[in-house]
Amino acid sequence: MASVPVADLDHILAHTETLWRNLANARLFITGGTGFFGIWLLEAIAAANDRLNVGVGATVLSRNPASFLARMPHLASRSEFDWLTGHPASFRFPQQQHDFLLHLATATSAHDGQTDPVEMLQTKLTGIRHVIDYARYAGISRMLVTSSGAVYGPQPAGLSHVPETYAGAPDPTQAASAYGQGKRLVEQICAATPEIECVFARCFSFVGPHLPLDARFAAGNFLHDALAGGPITVGGDGTPLRSYLYAGDLIPWLLQLLVKGQARRAYNVGSDQAVSIAELAHAVAKAAGGCEVVVRKVPDGGPVQRYVPSIARAREELGLDVWTPLPDALNRTLDWARRHAAG
Repeated sequence: MASVPVADLDHILAHTETLWRNLANARLFITGGTGFFGIWLLEAIAAANDRLNVGVGATVLSRNPASFLARMPHLASRSEFDWLTGHPASFRFPQQQHDFLLHLATATSAHDGQTDPVEMLQTKLTGIRHVIDYARYAGISRMLVTSSGAVYGPQPAGLSHVPETYAGAPDPTQAASAYGQGKRLVEQICAATPEIECVFARCFSFVGPHLPLDARFAAGNFLHDALAGGPITVGGDGTPLRSYLYAGDLIPWLLQLLVKGQARRAYNVGSDQAVSIAELAHAVAKAAGGCEVVVRKVPDGGPVQRYVPSIARAREELGLDVWTPLPDALNRTLDWARRHAAG
């Protein structure tokens, strides 16, 4: 049985059937295949093979496949997957033939302040160099790399939606900029590798089953509070603006970029429907059936922080869109989390 809702797999296949035909009998190499994005991708591959008979296979790189498969035993029995233990910076090159590479792995921290910025940068750079070395060794000519909206640095208050052409950047004098700077350097290294067609997915914020509920993500923290009966606590003043794409929409985006995205081109991946952190907290409370929301700080009247993409490029070039409204996304995530908690 799939670990994501069947209705979401139906939705994914409805938006990707032609793409799966293009990928028929291909074999993928996936880093980060046991994370949030990876779980959804593996479930989509399994569903496409079962329903469309496309014969897509994948080698999944993970630091601890045994632990993952103990949680996802239905994937352990799938013949289209094989599992490689290792780290992106040092994995042994597998001998299987691979046609496409999806570099979904990232170096970040579960909680702010727990990862050394220098270590994060080094890990990102050694990881992408090793992954590219494998792509060359295996003769892989096309690769999808998940980047981040953090590459733009702080979004100006007067810029409602940041486009891929925005020339902003993280401040290198700030240690907290290491994540965004690392993603910029990963893109640069890939773009300077002409023999591999790299497409960049600059990812923003997401929600859906398997989203970590105890990490650094506001949506996950609010869902955790709601599942515990509340109150939902907003640590700041609630004014920053974010947007959230549902994981069931995300997978068609990633597959479309892999197959149809323009080489050495970046695409923002996310929703363009802005919501404040306080509004998000109240939306989660409503989805949970009503619970208290506590906002710790009072707005100081300063510029509102924004982290909202323009997705005009993805819409116009690839026909992608936000198909799942945020209230539906929150309801589906909460319903899944409750069922999962109940066993």
